[in-house]
Amino acid sequence: MQVLSHLDMAAAGWFLVAWFGFNFLVDFSPLRKKTLSSAMDEYRRGWMVTMCLRDVRIMDTSIMSGLQQGTAFFASTSLLAIGGGFALLDATETILQIAGDLSIPVADNRALWEVKVLGLMLIFAYGFFKFGWAYRLFNYASIVMGAVPDRGKADDTVIRRMASQAGELNVLAGRHFNRGQRAFFFSIGFLGWFAGPYVFAATTLAVLLVLIRRQFASRARAAVLSGQYPSLDSPDKSGEYTDTGSSNPFT
Repeated sequence: MQVLSHLDMAAAGWFLVAWFGFNFLVDFSPLRKKTLSSAMDEYRRGWMVTMCLRDVRIMDTSIMSGLQQGTAFFASTSLLAIGGGFALLDATETILQIAGDLSIPVADNRALWEVKVLGLMLIFAYGFFKFGWAYRLFNYASIVMGAVPDRGKADDTVIRRMASQAGELNVLAGRHFNRGQRAFFFSIGFLGWFAGPYVFAATTLAVLLVLIRRQFASRARAAVLSGQYPSLDSPDKSGEYTDTGSSNPFT
């Protein structure tokens, strides 16, 4: 017996297109430079350049610690959500009986219910891997940040290069963290599947529209772009810093 109907498969296909299509739009498409995430990437790079100019870097280590703690929280939450999924699988018959008594529109057979729960668990597993890797990258970024020499104790070129490395690791960590959060956001849309394929398609669209607005038309984006980070030096594609017209802080 076929577990998924054609409507279920179409709704699931639309969900995957929306999720991974949004990731492509924000991370790889030509429009990525207009996103809130891209603007924050420049602030991350600028932060590391500014960090290497400070004599005391306690504030920088505190910010990095906060980023790591936030990432660890979401990674732990992912594991708890996966555990909750196993609990749902173990109580399938009870949940279906209660839903039937209350006339709640959920999957009307055990196999379909379990497929949906397993799909939700896969989303949380994907999120856990993203958060786990982001946590490691934040660790690497903090190590490289700690290895950046103080001004006057090493060649300026070395200081700029190491600051650039720390900035790029910070950017990569932020991107993986963002992808993990998107998995959580789209899991809200996935919950609509328990009420049927039409609701699933509608909740997926609602989540997609909210995320697009946040990246391209939110107040947060307007606030970030209203005052661009004052460029000190900007690395080119080779990783070397190029003068952008502002005064060089290392001279």
